[in-house]
Parts: sequence; structure tokens; C-alpha cells
Amino acid sequence: MLLEEFERETNAIINPDMCVEKIENFPEVTISCFSWKLFDSVLATFDAKKITEIHSATGLNPVYEVEYKGKRFALYHSLVGEPICVAQYEELMAMGSKRLILLGNCGVLDKTIEDCGIIIPTAALRDEGTSFHYAAPGDMIEVNKKYRDIFKEVLAECGYPYVEGVTWTTDACYRETREKINRRKEQGAICVEMECAGMQAVCDFRGTEFFQFFYAGDNLDHSSWDPRSLSSGARLDDKTKIMFLAFELGLKIITD
Repeated sequence: MLLEEFERETNAIINPDMCVEKIENFPEVTISCFSWKLFDSVLATFDAKKITEIHSATGLNPVYEVEYKGKRFALYHSLVGEPICVAQYEELMAMGSKRLILLGNCGVLDKTIEDCGIIIPTAALRDEGTSFHYAAPGDMIEVNKKYRDIFKEVLAECGYPYVEGVTWTTDACYRETREKINRRKEQGAICVEMECAGMQAVCDFRGTEFFQFFYAGDNLDHSSWDPRSLSSGARLDDKTKIMFLAFELGLKIITD
């Protein structure tokens, strides 16, 4: 089986440090999200300085340095889909990123989770391919081991409720059939997205730190699909406030 060919060898034919140069004094914590509208909303609150760009066939993706409450952060926009999301963060790690806090949107498999509610994944079902190049074969990978409790402190201080549980990471958003959703729910999944398993795997493989949380979007736990606030422009003020929870977590990580 191809997905059972995991190799622990870190040296590949093409390595990220062949494609990018290391940046001295790279900010200690990197923060990212997937929605362009959310990213632009957050970026507009800072006097941001561009420190580098990530190159791809789809164009240039700028990386900024911003200051929040006296601390330096790197801020960039992650692209949707696990292969490109992982590949671009591979390059950022080669540039010097050591800690990533990633905010994602997800579909809920439990209709009791409120629209824009915060979800902390504890493990990811690996219904994708990229993670198998960075971690030994298995159905699930544990996520958010290091900073989960610290983030709960942030949520308590800021007055945000949350739920936690298993996320289903899939490569095929248009193949989320009713039967498959029911099977994933039986495996413990409360939400579905496209990047978490691979992002945790690559950070584990490279020895860097990673934390991801979600704001709930569309509802799949219904007789018919309910998009709710899936549109990136919907409830943008609420999502912007949620994004700043990542900076609050970053402050605790830097301070500690």
C-alpha cells in the first residue's frame, strides 16, 4: 500500500531550505488563517511590515511582521487544501518559524455546536494523503497536545465557550456523503476540515510547535446542508474577534 511507505528520512531530493533563505530574528510565533476577508480585516488593524514572500505557481503570498501588545508576531494567509498549506509552511519553517497558531473554519457534524462556536480539536482522522508522508500510518493523529490547556485559559479569560473533540480531515470536500459522515461520527468526529492532520504531522516531523482551533461554519448534521456563516464575509466582526484569540495565546507562549 502506497500510504504505508512512510520514511523517517528527513533528507529529500528537494528540501525547503534549497528553495528559501533563512531569515534572522524571525518572530517567535507565527499566526495564520484561511479566509482572505478575515486575514485582511485583521491585517488592517496593524502597522504591518512585510518580511518575506512565499512563492508558488498561484502567485506570491506575503508574510508580515506585526506587533501586538508589545510582542512581535509573523502573520500570513494560509491557502486552503492540505498539500499547499503544508508545503508553504515547510518553507516558513525553513525561513525560521518555530511555532504556528492556525485558525480554521470547519463544518460541524454535531448540530448543537453553534454557528461561529469555537472548537478545539484533540485528534484528527486522517482521511487524506499528506500526513502519511510525515507520520507513520494510522487512522488518527493526536493534535494540540502542548497548548490546549493554555488556550482554554485564554478562552476563560476572554469569556468564550468552546467544545473539543475529534476532527475529520479530508481531501475531498465534495465526497462527504451521508454514509461517510455517519461513520466519521461513530469514530468520534464532531467537525470536518481539510488541513489539520497534515499540519500537525509536518510540525511533529520537523520538531516545531503547532496549535489549531476552528470557528464553526456550515452544518452537515442536518437533513439538508445548512451553510450558516460559511461565507468568509458573514459575521466578519465576530470572526475577527476570534482571530485575536490566537494573538492572546501567542502572548502566553512568548511570555512562558
